[in-house]
Amino acid sequence: MRIVSFLPSATEMVCALGLEDQLVGVSHECDYPESVRKKPVVVRSALPVETMGLQGIDEAFSERIKTGASLYQVDEKLLQELRPDLLLTQDLCQVCAPSGNEVTQLLKSLRKKPEILWLTPRSLDQIHGNLLEIGKATGRVAEAERLIQSGRARLEKIAALAKKRTSTPRVFSMEWIDPVYCSGHWMPEMIELAGGVDRLSKKGTDSVRVPWDDVLQWDPEVLVVTPCGFKLNKVMEQVPQLFKYPGWDRLSAVKNGRVYAVDANSYFARPGPRVIDGTELLAHLIHPELFDWKGPQDAFRKIPV
Repeated sequence: MRIVSFLPSATEMVCALGLEDQLVGVSHECDYPESVRKKPVVVRSALPVETMGLQGIDEAFSERIKTGASLYQVDEKLLQELRPDLLLTQDLCQVCAPSGNEVTQLLKSLRKKPEILWLTPRSLDQIHGNLLEIGKATGRVAEAERLIQSGRARLEKIAALAKKRTSTPRVFSMEWIDPVYCSGHWMPEMIELAGGVDRLSKKGTDSVRVPWDDVLQWDPEVLVVTPCGFKLNKVMEQVPQLFKYPGWDRLSAVKNGRVYAVDANSYFARPGPRVIDGTELLAHLIHPELFDWKGPQDAFRKIPV
C-alpha cells in the first residue's frame, strides 16, 4: 500500500503501526519519528510562519480563512507521481492541514483516486478511534487495538493516581499567547485526568480567544503555555509577551512559580499517540508530589517569574 499523510498526527500513527515503509509522502510539518523527514513533502504552508510573530500569524490565518484563501500549497504533480492508495487528512482545523473542500477539489485532478480517511478527533476516545480506522484501512487492526489498549491503560493509571490528590488546582492551558486563546478539543480531558480543572477551556470543540480579564478572574494556580504547533524553543521565544499583560504578577501561578512552557507540538497539539505522554507531563506539572516525569528534559521548562 502507498500512503500519503497530510497530517503529522496521522504520520505518527502510521509509523506506530509499523507502516513507515509504506508512507510515500508527508507534509512539511511531519517530523516524528525523525526518519520521516526524508520522505517527499507533498504539502507546505502558504505563509512564511517561521519568520512571523504570534499576532501576525493569527491575523494572517484569520484573514485567509475569512476570504477563503488556502493556508497550504499542495504539490499536485508530486502527488500524481506518488500514486497513493490511501490519503490521510482531516476536516477539523483549517490551520492544521488542507480543508475538506480543498482536498475534494484536489482529488478531481488525480487520475487514480485514493481512499481517503478524514481524521477529525475532538476527544481522546476519538483519537483512539482514528488509530483504529487507520488500522482497518491498512490491515493492521490487531496492532491498532494493542496500541489503544496500552494507551488507555496508561491513562487509567494516571487517573487512579490523581485521585490520591489533596487538591484540584485551577489550571489554564494557554493555546496561543498573542492574542490569548484557551485550549479545546482533547486538552481539557487531559487536564482533568491529570488532576486539574480548567474552566476557561472548551472541551470537545475549538479553542477560542479569551479576554485577559477572564484569565485574571480565573486566577490559575498552574499556567501551562502550549502554543499550537510550537516546540519548546519557539515557545520560550514568545514568553516576554506574557509579562506585558496587566496584572500578570497578580496571578497565583506567577506568585507560586508554577508557570511552564511546554513542547506543545510534540505532546498536545497533535492528536496522535503522544497525547498519552502529554497527559503524563501535565500530571507531573499539576501534581509533582504524585507524578515524576521520565520523558525528555526538553519537554517543558519552568518560566522564570
